[in-house]
Amino acid sequence: MPEAEFDAVASDYRAQHAKSIRLSGEDVDFFARYKIVEARKIVEGTGLSAGRIMDFGAGIGNSLKPMREIFPNAEITCLDVSEKSLSQCKRQGAADTEFRVYDGLHIPSDLGSFDLIFTSCVFHHIHTETHIPLLSQLRERLSAGGILLLFEHNPWNPLTRHAVNNCPFDENAVLISAPEMRKRLLAAGFRHVRIDYRLFFPGFLSALRVLEPALVRLPLGAQYSLTAR
Repeated sequence: MPEAEFDAVASDYRAQHAKSIRLSGEDVDFFARYKIVEARKIVEGTGLSAGRIMDFGAGIGNSLKPMREIFPNAEITCLDVSEKSLSQCKRQGAADTEFRVYDGLHIPSDLGSFDLIFTSCVFHHIHTETHIPLLSQLRERLSAGGILLLFEHNPWNPLTRHAVNNCPFDENAVLISAPEMRKRLLAAGFRHVRIDYRLFFPGFLSALRVLEPALVRLPLGAQYSLTAR
């Protein structure tokens, strides 16, 4: 999705997003927080101190509030192609947070290194031919032992396809399977890439969410995550 398209939907992005996921029985904030909680579990499991975090494709800042709460001492950099989106992102709280616009092709070299690079449902908007170059640049921005955590829609889930097909800002989205995304990460120089499928039981089945950790290997989830080092 070109920068102009991101700018065009910035003011209405949250409303469109909420409408597209209404069948889940949850709101946008539920899913944003879920992913940051998972990020904390992964960081804690490795013993890594996430002192510096990049939110790649931060958009209007859905992830920033839970990120600030769950990693209160971290320096956070929100990177996006859309200046209008980042203007809204700043409203989520700017303490110890840097907001940077980039050209969609080149990660700014002066950003330094990060312990955790988080990206959520971004790559299906990026042209396929630029995936490996961008992933390679993100790898170079990781500190020693750093982690990339990437969430994406699972094209094998029919409810996900329904949500994407009915979301205006996903009009040009090209969904990527988890095995294919893993290949691109490996081609970019990452190692030890793990796939976890995220089922997201809907609200009326919330009692079953305790089972979700046991189902991460089944390719049934609405989304998946890739953890790469």
